[in-house]
Amino acid sequence: MTTIKRTNSNNTDFHLLVKELDKDLLNRYGQMQQFYNQFNKIENNPNVVIAYINEEAVGCGCFKPFEEGSVEIKRMYVKAEWRGKGVGAMIMAALENWAAESGFEYTVLETGYEQPEAIHLYKKQGYDIIPNYGPYIGNEEFSVCMKKRIK
Repeated sequence: MTTIKRTNSNNTDFHLLVKELDKDLLNRYGQMQQFYNQFNKIENNPNVVIAYINEEAVGCGCFKPFEEGSVEIKRMYVKAEWRGKGVGAMIMAALENWAAESGFEYTVLETGYEQPEAIHLYKKQGYDIIPNYGPYIGNEEFSVCMKKRIK
């Protein structure tokens, strides 16, 4: 059985999952990942969710305020052996519901073209590709930005 827990960035399981995520991203993007690391800070984030299966932490995600009425989804990750089983969709739904409960209307996110499974998940969840925003402008070769109305 999969359960989703709301927590914050002090959670030990979250830190362990983020370490796995960072290792995965380094494998996919190599040195280019060094540029992106500066945008992936997780300290003092009160909006973290973790997916558990049989009490094992198998995935995570968080959000932070972005622009008026929107949040940015960050640090989305599902362990490789649990991908394709609906865990990512559950995490996204939990983040979107929490953001909507908090009064936000939209979510945005950035992912990379070397993560086709993530792009597929986000499109399946109703995200549309938008022009790259903020620090991702000019990195269209690697980055893809997406947006969804949640309210």
